[in-house]
Amino acid sequence: MKIKRNTLLTLAALAVFYGLLALAENTLNTYWVRILNLCAVYTIFAVTFNLIFGYTGQFSLGHAGFAAIGAYVGALLTLSPAQKQANFFLQPILPFLANVEMPFLPTLIIAGLLAALIGSLVAWPALRLRGDYLAIATLGFSEIIRIFLVNWQPLTNGAMGLKGIPEYTNLYWSWGAAIVTIFIVKRLIDSSYGRAMKAIRDDEVAAEALGVNLFKHKIMAFAVSAFFIGVAGALFSNLISTIDPKVFLFTLTYQIVGITVMGGMGSLTGSAVAASLYTIFLELLRPIESQITIGSLIIPGRPGMRMVIFSLLLLFVILFYRKGLFGQKEFSWDWLIGFLSGKNRKMKTSQTVGSTDAADKENKS
Repeated sequence: MKIKRNTLLTLAALAVFYGLLALAENTLNTYWVRILNLCAVYTIFAVTFNLIFGYTGQFSLGHAGFAAIGAYVGALLTLSPAQKQANFFLQPILPFLANVEMPFLPTLIIAGLLAALIGSLVAWPALRLRGDYLAIATLGFSEIIRIFLVNWQPLTNGAMGLKGIPEYTNLYWSWGAAIVTIFIVKRLIDSSYGRAMKAIRDDEVAAEALGVNLFKHKIMAFAVSAFFIGVAGALFSNLISTIDPKVFLFTLTYQIVGITVMGGMGSLTGSAVAASLYTIFLELLRPIESQITIGSLIIPGRPGMRMVIFSLLLLFVILFYRKGLFGQKEFSWDWLIGFLSGKNRKMKTSQTVGSTDAADKENKS
């Protein structure tokens, strides 16, 4: 009965959420709709990084590279032949891509599959490393991808990037992809594969001694993560309509790491909440980077001040919430119902009273 109740509540929540998306799509201005779309994209980024690091314990810094692969695939497969000709005026595009124009859904799937394939190939040698060495190897891969994008003119248009990308991404596509990502990752970590990944995270030697195939489960985490990062990259390129290699610098990966740490390593709920808070908070801070006039006082703007404030906020979270805002906790209907009915508070009170009584008995004895 409890499982059936939770399923019905989830379906009802999804219906309400869909209604809110429709309301936002039709009433909010273009600026805030784009911000909400970015919240969904960063949610996918954070959830997938949590799968690799928070649940499998593999410190990878290759997210920017996987996102770049998905973004360029999404752009090249949705650009019209006329737009491709306009973009590639210095050197013609590769012939097999010149007349290709695909619908958005197959484009997202192909972007994810190609990112997953390349991610698996990179993980094959890289996952034999551990800790900082793995981080350096995947960071190097990300930079190789970016240099590749700059220099292969017939495929990527080089440093000039791609412009005029169709803006197919809307709130239904972005948040639909985010919900599917969270659902699949949640199902994965609750399965036997997920338990094996957590065992690898906690102690690789003990996990291997118990019969866990380390390489197989690491590759699986990498492939699933890279697939959804590629999808997010395609959503991103079809949202902002213009991309170039500078968009996918290593700073993008550091932002994703910061979001995940702030939300809590090992918490999908924390990743989703922190991604939305990060995106909206940075936009609200945008005015501090421009000149501010208060009466006769003129405060000059400083580019990058938003990231300084975000860094200070992240430092505060690390100092006072060392496990992040959510730690390893997840949202559940049982917790919400217990909280609203007061059962959680009663349980905490009874536990406190019980521990106090036990302490009194020990003191008397």
